[in-house]
Amino acid sequence: MVKSATPWVEPRFARVAAAIADPTRARMLSALLGGASLPAGEIAKAAGVNASTASAHLARLTDEGLVAVREQGRHRYFRVSDADVARALEALSLVAERTSGDEKWLREPYRPLKYARSCYHHLAGELGVLLLHRLLERGHLVAGECGYRITRPGLDWLEEIGLDPKLAGAQGERFAYPCLDWSERRDHLAGRLATTLLEHFLARRWLVRVAQSRALKLTASGQRSLLGLL
Repeated sequence: MVKSATPWVEPRFARVAAAIADPTRARMLSALLGGASLPAGEIAKAAGVNASTASAHLARLTDEGLVAVREQGRHRYFRVSDADVARALEALSLVAERTSGDEKWLREPYRPLKYARSCYHHLAGELGVLLLHRLLERGHLVAGECGYRITRPGLDWLEEIGLDPKLAGAQGERFAYPCLDWSERRDHLAGRLATTLLEHFLARRWLVRVAQSRALKLTASGQRSLLGLL
């Protein structure tokens, strides 16, 4: 008797890749990659589809674990599920941009994104790369077993910009680590420290979010204060 061939087992990532590959769902994920939790209406507008179409696509993304939903009263808010999904999307962006010419980044709407944008919950683009470079150059961060660890001068710097240095008390794997920037092809800072810094920069209004974009705009106050610190 001839034995039947072993059936092929579809890799789990094939379904996830198919979910991401759809242009509408890709636009939705791109809108959410800034780290904010958005209602379905805003996501539909960013993706250029109507509400019912957006609902079906968001259901698929949620089923595949790429997007999480939170209910607040009668409203539902969607976000990228976690940092692992965000890193996977950033990695795909990096691969996709390898063949793009430098002239692309001189055109709108890419130029603001290249300078400063939110990558999940941390600062990316030229400004994000500069931030990490300065923290390493000045010895505020040093390489450790789990990414970066903050030094005594780094703790002093946190206090100087108005942050409680105690936030560094739980250093570990997710505290501070490099994330390869897809427009700059150099590392920017990721992790809990990076999230805290971006939240602080936004609270101080050194940076402000650009509507319906991941781009971040440097304010006049940011030019004086943030660039002064860097």
